[in-house]
Amino acid sequence: MEDCIFCKIIEGKIKSDIIFSDNDMIIFRDIHPQAKIHLLAVPKAHFPLIEEVAEDALIGRMLKTIASNKELLGLKHGYRIVINQKGEFGNDAGQEVMHLHIHILAGQKL
Repeated sequence: MEDCIFCKIIEGKIKSDIIFSDNDMIIFRDIHPQAKIHLLAVPKAHFPLIEEVAEDALIGRMLKTIASNKELLGLKHGYRIVINQKGEFGNDAGQEVMHLHIHILAGQKL
């Protein structure tokens, strides 16, 4: 998507502190952290919302990848996962970037 900041990060047009990357996703540090460790796991394919994900197994693979790389990501003491989703009639969840992403929060008691 042309104006999507996450697509630009994936394409290398915008610099980011990328910690992990594979064929399906990237994980990088959030520029406005809400915890000592605040990472974003973003699928490389552009999907604004969960219901638009073309492949049912993608989110499961993303969650498994996070869990399998918890040492690399600094998550050995536990972590919280959050997905914000804009609704049909409003944005009560506060999804700021319309590209599906998983917030990973850790590094302190939450």
